[in-house]
Amino acid sequence: MSTSRTIRVTVRGSFDNLSDAQKAQLIAAGDAHADILAVEYTAEGHLTYDLAARPFFTFRFAEQVDDEREVAKVTARSEAKAAAWMTERGYGFKRITSQTVDLSEVPLGKRGRKLQS
Repeated sequence: MSTSRTIRVTVRGSFDNLSDAQKAQLIAAGDAHADILAVEYTAEGHLTYDLAARPFFTFRFAEQVDDEREVAKVTARSEAKAAAWMTERGYGFKRITSQTVDLSEVPLGKRGRKLQS
């Protein structure tokens, strides 16, 4: 019997060879993407960056899967979505890396175990 698993993928990279106009555009939109306290994992991806401080970006994705064999595919899809978002807007990027977490394998803390009982 399979159970649904929540998979979270964090995709990181660096902006590369941005024009002055692109930098200005990203910095102007930065307020919507700079609040690390408002981070979300979503199917379409939640983007954060602070281009004024450093040239890095982070996308956070979440998907539900029924089979653990799908986890690698979720990771590949998330990396492809991040790259597509950048490419569609004409933003250069490099050094895409990702970290994947299967929430069903994350141990519960004391409070979580109490709520589960």
